[in-house]
Amino acid sequence: MWISDFINLFFPEVCMGCDRSLTTGEQIICTTCRSEIPMALTHLDKDDKVKELFFARVNVETATSLFYYEKIGVVQQLIHHLKYRGHEEVSSFLGKWMAAELQNDPAFQDIDLVIPVPVHPKRRAKRGYNQVDGFGKELAAALGSRFRESVLIKKRNTINQAQLGQVKRSDETQSPYDLVEKIEPGTHVLLVDDVITTGTTLALCAKELHKNPDIKISIVTMAISV
Repeated sequence: MWISDFINLFFPEVCMGCDRSLTTGEQIICTTCRSEIPMALTHLDKDDKVKELFFARVNVETATSLFYYEKIGVVQQLIHHLKYRGHEEVSSFLGKWMAAELQNDPAFQDIDLVIPVPVHPKRRAKRGYNQVDGFGKELAAALGSRFRESVLIKKRNTINQAQLGQVKRSDETQSPYDLVEKIEPGTHVLLVDDVITTGTTLALCAKELHKNPDIKISIVTMAISV
């Protein structure tokens, strides 16, 4: 018996959506929870809810989210485990899921560079990782592009966006992000994040990236808040 089998015998892995024990072939969430997740993939709709958030704010080629995020539900549980309970593996799990949806989509075939929204060094040190790195790396691998997390930095540790009101979340006058590395002209950048609500965080990051001349930006997130 392998050590992992021995551990699972006494401490079986449980679904992060419902806390039931996972069975053979299941990872992170059980089959039942997986079937209940509200899929978004907004780029497939005529009224793209993600791209619409950036209208008249910043130029975006295409944008999409994997899931719809609700305050109660499997998606909320997954994001909570990822951001607050140390389960970094959720990021790669969701990245592989999204990669399967996008790797043959014409809109994402010319992606050159995948860049994650940065977290402040203090927050990263406390958590131990950037929660969107695994997500971005899986997308980069599937799309045949490069992953680069050093292009943007977060210079000011802001309050969690989920704790802010609508007006404060939408304030784009003082960006906490800085562009610290140049990007070659003609590059198509894929900017990735976890949950998008008003789009302010991504709009600010995109504006920094657009300081590089002649680049294109697309956006992919794990979920969009509804």
